[in-house]
Amino acid sequence: MSSVLEASPLTNSLTAGKLPRRSSLWVLLASWAVSAAVFAMLYLSGAVDGFNIVGTVVFGTVLYCVAIYVLSRLVEGSRKAKDRLMTALVTAAFIIALLPLISIIYTTVVNGLPAFLTPTFFTSSQRNVVGAGGGVLHAVIGTLLVTGMATLISVPIGLLASIYLVEYGRGRLAKAITFFVDVMTGIPSIVAGLFAFALFALLFDDPGIRFGFGGAIALSVLMIPVVVRSSEEMLKLVPNELREAAFALGVPKWLTILKVVLPTSMAGIVTGVMLSIARVIGETAPLLIIAGFTSSMNYDLFSERIMTLPVFVYTQYANQGADAQAFVDRAWAGALTLILIVMLLNGLARLIAYWFSPKLGR
Repeated sequence: MSSVLEASPLTNSLTAGKLPRRSSLWVLLASWAVSAAVFAMLYLSGAVDGFNIVGTVVFGTVLYCVAIYVLSRLVEGSRKAKDRLMTALVTAAFIIALLPLISIIYTTVVNGLPAFLTPTFFTSSQRNVVGAGGGVLHAVIGTLLVTGMATLISVPIGLLASIYLVEYGRGRLAKAITFFVDVMTGIPSIVAGLFAFALFALLFDDPGIRFGFGGAIALSVLMIPVVVRSSEEMLKLVPNELREAAFALGVPKWLTILKVVLPTSMAGIVTGVMLSIARVIGETAPLLIIAGFTSSMNYDLFSERIMTLPVFVYTQYANQGADAQAFVDRAWAGALTLILIVMLLNGLARLIAYWFSPKLGR
């Protein structure tokens, strides 16, 4: 019997005054199990209306912090217990921070998947549809057109501005550009929409103007500061030794920037551009003001109203018809489509950063 106890890793660990490996994970899982059992009993007894998953996770995480501290203090002493408590608090903060994101994704998938999987959802528009049916094709096309045009406008301006600030900018002009970029970073999105609307209403003398190119201008106002800031930080990370080596070989500055600085920082620049696209693709207020909304297909950015996915979700939920549930289902499915596009862009940004990153050899 003694030989069995001596061979047990758990017994040896506890005897040595140390908890076993992965004890924190097992305590966390046990705390969640206890919390789930408590909430299940409350649900079965009728004290609560339904099983609260979020409450279960939060209560179980708090229980984990208390349990791991008490257990560690009994076995490992007060010093190690304080260390484990701090680690548990950091873990709890991480878990609680993830709960809203997980809750949003879960709710969107559950409510939007039925309409998302209908055969006509991605093959038709909402033209002449007053109840169930129809699709989101016109909104997807409009989102791609408007966001693509905004990218074509924003990336050259933002990249050139960041190159000027890092490579050439000195004195008051550079400070003024930096100041206005910081100001543009914090402006509300609806201000960008109002700016685009006022600009084109004055240019065309049409107070009711609505078209897709105006929406692209509004989104570019939001994209440019993000591109400038991300590109500027990536250009600053390029070692000065690379520039100096190119200058020592007699390479002019513009060619050094083109052939040395930009290729070295390309991974970070492309990642920043992709993230800026993901940031503006879900904007609703500026597009609702200047791009408007429609139930028909429109491939022309310079004529008539155009529908985008964020505006589609808003209009479907806000302007429900006789069959209200069909409108709500389409709104959830549109939101799910938008989330998937943003996730795809973020994943693509990581892949591009990996592909373009400098390959270091021995």
